[in-house]
Amino acid sequence: MVKFGLRLSQNRAPEYPPEAYMDYDKLKEIIHELKKKKLARVDSTTREVSLTAPPPTNAAGRQLTADDSPVTEEDFYSTIDKELAKVESFTLQQVTELRKQIDNVENEVKGWVTSTTATAATSSTGHKMNESQIESSRESADTVAKSFLILEKYVNINFMGFHKILKKHDKNSPQHQCKQFYINRMHQQAWVRGDYSDVVVRLSNIYSALRDDHAAEENKDGGQQSFLRSTTKYWVRTEDVSKVKYAILKHLPVFLQKTSTGESDSQLTNSVYFDNDQLELYHGRLDKTPGAIAYRLRWYGAGNPKLVFCERKTHRDTWTGEASVKERFTVDESEVKQVLNDKYPIDEKRKEMQSKKGATADEVDDWETLVREMIQVVQVKQLVPTMRTQYMRTAFQIPFDATVRISLDTNLCMISERGYDTLGGAKWFRDPEKPLADNEITRFPHAVLEVKLELGGANAEPPQWVTDLQNSGMLYEVHKFSKFIHGCAALLPEYVRSVPYWVDDASIRDSILRSGGGRILVKQDHDTGVGPGANEVYDHLLPFGNVKEPRLDAKGRTANTSSLVKGVDESPAKGAVATAEQYYADADVTEEEMLNSTLRGCCEDTCAGWMFPFCSGYNDDILTPTSVQKIEPKIFFANERTFLHWLHSGVTLYTIAAGILAFASDANSMTAHWYAMALLPISLGFCLYALHLFLWRSEKIKTRIPGRWDDSRGPLILGTTLCCVLFINFVMKCKEIRKYNNLLGYEL
Repeated sequence: MVKFGLRLSQNRAPEYPPEAYMDYDKLKEIIHELKKKKLARVDSTTREVSLTAPPPTNAAGRQLTADDSPVTEEDFYSTIDKELAKVESFTLQQVTELRKQIDNVENEVKGWVTSTTATAATSSTGHKMNESQIESSRESADTVAKSFLILEKYVNINFMGFHKILKKHDKNSPQHQCKQFYINRMHQQAWVRGDYSDVVVRLSNIYSALRDDHAAEENKDGGQQSFLRSTTKYWVRTEDVSKVKYAILKHLPVFLQKTSTGESDSQLTNSVYFDNDQLELYHGRLDKTPGAIAYRLRWYGAGNPKLVFCERKTHRDTWTGEASVKERFTVDESEVKQVLNDKYPIDEKRKEMQSKKGATADEVDDWETLVREMIQVVQVKQLVPTMRTQYMRTAFQIPFDATVRISLDTNLCMISERGYDTLGGAKWFRDPEKPLADNEITRFPHAVLEVKLELGGANAEPPQWVTDLQNSGMLYEVHKFSKFIHGCAALLPEYVRSVPYWVDDASIRDSILRSGGGRILVKQDHDTGVGPGANEVYDHLLPFGNVKEPRLDAKGRTANTSSLVKGVDESPAKGAVATAEQYYADADVTEEEMLNSTLRGCCEDTCAGWMFPFCSGYNDDILTPTSVQKIEPKIFFANERTFLHWLHSGVTLYTIAAGILAFASDANSMTAHWYAMALLPISLGFCLYALHLFLWRSEKIKTRIPGRWDDSRGPLILGTTLCCVLFINFVMKCKEIRKYNNLLGYEL
């Protein structure tokens, strides 16, 4: 394991002077000096002193307060205070310079946009943007973005350094522990708590202007909105959030949010999920029961809600030809109680929609059906507030264009909505002013990224930049991850009968333990490190491994990522970094070099692989994508039919060969015997290949690892061998016929 002092020196940005970083070695030397002193401790239980009695002494006869060493605890405190101030000052200085650079890029872009617009207004032939100016502005924006990511890496490495040095201090000086004090203090300083989302917003506007984005035509669907989506969810480590944002905003604009301080790239989102005492909706969504619903009330923005979205999500199995759907309608906050108590004035709202909003009869009928169904389900299933999710959502989308929509949820936490009186529906979310106990809130350690695609065709491919992002190593696909399911499992462990597979992941174990959900986790010394269920069968689903075999430094893997070999060297380049490009290589996710280094050592099927069962594709040394292949029930029977077809071909060849050997005459039968003996091993090869293919594909079906489940080499090799034998037999037969005709005096 690389010591942090060496890691700090290796990860210094070449643009920054070494003295801009915290002096880790100096603080470490002070701790070692303090450790050597080992002074006797003063009796802390004595509460009286005498002004005339001598002070207590140690074994050497010196006063306990005497200090022969020039290094004291005050030296450590003053040094770390100076280091904190130095890092904060440097960070704020760099942020100021970055904002000035953004101002220059914005003025440059506005200048040529204005000039091209004026040219278009005075020219009948239209206008064309200057490609050289666009490329120059794009390079300037890229430079600013990369500088910002380098600054973030600078902040992270120093933040980690202070954590480690304070931990080392408390370990060596347990009587003077100060880590918690300084950690709280750091979180109050601008270099840690500062919100620089305005940089993201301004960069997004610049890239949008360079792309010349245009809003698509608005699809007005009345009060009810139905969504049919192809959604994939990923975990993103906190340290990679800014990199992911930068990778996306180069292709999609940030959906700006209005706040009290201006425009921001994120918006606070609250969702209260409803369920009954048996957690019927939770278990239905967890088991993916056809028709299982999720019922929630959502509002956006800080403070008390004003406009509330009543939403219902219904699960459908895609292999049946149906798609899951999300439906919603909006109500005022004062009307939520009426919805929950079946007193919502549907008839009045119906007339209002027709008269004021101009909705058609079909739209009003659909809205009324949805409202009545959602009101009814609350009464029938006795639903009450159960779980609330809260996070800051950043949305990326071209307005009214649903082709690619991406949302990134940070600062994600789940809050239990159990344990307070709802007052007959008057209260439907917990009072935010009251403090929460540890077992009433769980903070998720990762950000959650959702990629929603509507490609307009079953065979349409996503844009290349989306594929590059998925292959960047920063996204960890988590199959069917749900905030609602995770919150219920972590905060209501005594009510759940089963838990999702991802609770066994090593990276979220501590957050579950802090919220009191330890009973859903396996013990630290468990034999397999996972609980009963999917992880016992599919050992590739956990992005960061389990408690027994953690992989906290693993690269991100998705269904589009090739399998990765364990133990890939993820450490930075040996020695000091030479160039900014090398230092920044892991930040620019669009570069192919990162993908190539991520996939270093990938295992591919080879001719030797398909010849032996379970050697092809994936094995114990491979980290496979953290997702499962969707399969239909009939695929099991298809595998059996394929096995029988291959076996039938092998048996047929064997029967032909045995017949030739049995009925060939002893005289002049060398060719027949040779032909039969050549067919026998080929027929045996067909049978062995059929057995191997059946077992290999059965393992693929069992593990459901995404990828190709066909074999392109085996049939080619067997077919080529059989054709060669038939061709040789044909040539030899022709020679025999020609020889026989020559003996009879005929010409062939």
